[in-house]
Amino acid sequence: MIREDIRNIAIIAHVDHGKTTLVDELLKQSGVFRSNQTVAERVMDSNALERERGITILSKNTAVSYNGVKINIIDTPGHADFGGEVERVLKMVNGVILVVDAFEGPMPQTKFVLKKALELSLPVIVCINKMDRPEARPVEVVDEVLELLLELDADETQLDCPFVFASAKAGVASLSIEEEANNMHPLFETIINYIPAPEGDPDKSTQVLISTIDYNEYVGRIGIGKVDNGTIKVNQEAVMVNAHDPNKYMKVKISKLYEFDGLKRVEVSEATIGAIVAISGIADIHIGDTICSPENPKPIPFQKISEPTIAMYFNVNDSPLAGTEGKFVTSRHLRERLMRELNTDVSLRVEETDTTESFKVSGRGELHLSVLIENMRREGYEFSVSKAEVLFKTDENGKKLEPMEHAMIDVPDEFAGSVIEKMGQRKGEMINMHTSGSGHTRIEFSVPARGLIGYRGEFLTDTKGNGIINTLFDGYGPYKGDIQYRKSGSLIAYETGESITYGLYNAQERGVLFIGPGVRVYSGMVVGQNAKAEDIEVNVCKRKQLTNTRSSGADDALKLSPPKVLSLEQALEFIETDELLEVTPLNLRIRKKTLDPTIRAREKRNKQSS
Repeated sequence: MIREDIRNIAIIAHVDHGKTTLVDELLKQSGVFRSNQTVAERVMDSNALERERGITILSKNTAVSYNGVKINIIDTPGHADFGGEVERVLKMVNGVILVVDAFEGPMPQTKFVLKKALELSLPVIVCINKMDRPEARPVEVVDEVLELLLELDADETQLDCPFVFASAKAGVASLSIEEEANNMHPLFETIINYIPAPEGDPDKSTQVLISTIDYNEYVGRIGIGKVDNGTIKVNQEAVMVNAHDPNKYMKVKISKLYEFDGLKRVEVSEATIGAIVAISGIADIHIGDTICSPENPKPIPFQKISEPTIAMYFNVNDSPLAGTEGKFVTSRHLRERLMRELNTDVSLRVEETDTTESFKVSGRGELHLSVLIENMRREGYEFSVSKAEVLFKTDENGKKLEPMEHAMIDVPDEFAGSVIEKMGQRKGEMINMHTSGSGHTRIEFSVPARGLIGYRGEFLTDTKGNGIINTLFDGYGPYKGDIQYRKSGSLIAYETGESITYGLYNAQERGVLFIGPGVRVYSGMVVGQNAKAEDIEVNVCKRKQLTNTRSSGADDALKLSPPKVLSLEQALEFIETDELLEVTPLNLRIRKKTLDPTIRAREKRNKQSS
């Protein structure tokens, strides 16, 4: 049976090519909002972090109606670190809309998400977005997309895909570059005419593959998936099985069932083939599980998610200020929270270590892990994290392999030399380089993932904020040798106390300070960046000795340079392998792993002698 009244699509693209804005317009023009309703920009980015950073982190479901057809839409993240979100939701849909910027053209993440869609033989609608950009070059971008499809071995039907030219911001789309656009109807029509309707057998036994997990404090875990076969009903007895876990067989009962309508979930009593449903009331439901009828428990195969490439250690905070700012501070709290994250994040891996005070957390990139850290600190957790390290492998000959990245860098011509030099120091090999007529150069590198750790901040400084760097995981390659991450040392607090202007004034001659006066510090805490390569201890708590003698100018106020306040990403990039980042709801503090200066000096001597 084919359900002509439903279409299931995912919107995929490189980061910042306009997916979420496009969904906004589809919602508006399908009548989801009242004509006089005030709607936030990027309404699908409902998470506070998504709004602040202007990126999509979690895939989200919505649904619109057009000419009697219900279109289920999944908005996906565009950032490589959240690629796991894209991989799993594609199992729920029958086609994708690939959004490509009319100026930038296909980027590394465009290639990644398109490859995943083509592997599942999904039909593709290409939406050339941002047609209103003054520098838009749609004709060349169409050719670039077709070249990318050929490169990814698309079949004939996928190569013959329709192109729609849109400006999501203006809310218009057309089927040709010359045609005048008035609304989004051409895109709606293309979806209905080109994306196949879902197929299945309503008389077969129930099969629903869970592709996404949502969490609600009141009802607990909510599984979201597409009904592939049969019908699912409220109060139905069912079993839960998993293609990757043959031993899993769990009897469950469907207590509540929802379908999507606009931004709302609507309770329904039953749903049949093609419907995307949310199921609540099953405590132990996981991504990749299939809900089946007990008489025929057949799991649906589920794609294995790509392996993590980067890891950090999350530790219980043991600094002298531990427990003073956070609500959740024990190893039990930390373990429970990390395990809870595994429920919804398929790309994350959490491993126990030799000690109960520390957990190894692996993810797809620095941004992936920093979003988790930021969410945890906002929830009241206090802990410390180590410097990110890449996960190595060995081949059959025992050779060491490391994760490689394909980096695509766009910079104004005058900064190209500086970028090439820095990437060379980080073991990057240039693959391609070409200049556009507009004074910009695009350089492509193959670079070890560890070479990019801590580079983004430096890159923005080198290009004066004008450069754009995009990276994509490019498999494992031979180990490239040692890389020196940081050329400057740390300024380390000598004693515990409160920072004083006089002490800071003397310390600032040595480098850049991270703190101002009146800040609680402890011995071993990093309070600044040394201008030279070695670490130096400074006494920022030092007071001026009061005497009866007054020198000329003694009453002049001491002038302090403003401290450099590091963001979470900057702090994670700055820390060295012998340092930790102490994360609390109120503060980020960098500290040495070993706080005692005598033990620290001994460890350094031992390391040098070995």
